Amino acid sequence: MNITQAKEILGQQFSFTSDFANTVIQDLKLPNDAKILDVGTGIGSMAITLALNGYEVLTGEPKDDNSEYAKEDWLNNTKKVNVDHLIQFKAFDAKDMPFEHNTFDAIFFLGSLHHIDQEYRVNVLQECIRISKSNAVICFLEPNQKGIQMIKEKTPSHPDAADPNEYVQGLNLASQKVEGAFFDAFIFQNTK
Repeated sequence: MNITQAKEILGQQFSFTSDFANTVIQDLKLPNDAKILDVGTGIGSMAITLALNGYEVLTGEPKDDNSEYAKEDWLNNTKKVNVDHLIQFKAFDAKDMPFEHNTFDAIFFLGSLHHIDQEYRVNVLQECIRISKSNAVICFLEPNQKGIQMIKEKTPSHPDAADPNEYVQGLNLASQKVEGAFFDAFIFQNTK
């Protein structure tokens, strides 16, 4: 199944980010056997897009997260597009991740950094560095001004987007920003 077919099946909520996320994933040219972590499962958009590109993905969010996003039926969405066999779920907190040092080749956050309390964001970045391999990619897709405007029309109380660059000083990460229609990608490479 390709991204166009998945968009037809999963609808507007998935389609809102899927084309841009798909382009970012393909441009990264990760190895086929890359160990990938998706932080903040939501409806499963990032994990599904990664799986549609042939990657096995570990996704998760805090066990005690009672937000509307954490209550989404991501598993049913993965089954609808036949990628459930490529995605595993593990409950975890991004500021204290239960993974060994140097585990992942890539870590993705699709619209989830701005849902993490600002006081913990530096710690989250430090955790990403700890659990990522040397030269691993840490990629944040955050809504830009146009994207956040659209989101707030539906959900006025939605938090503002976060700029990951505000939390990486002194963390030895090479960075690149890719602008999209509704989301921007902040791509960091672990240079440890």
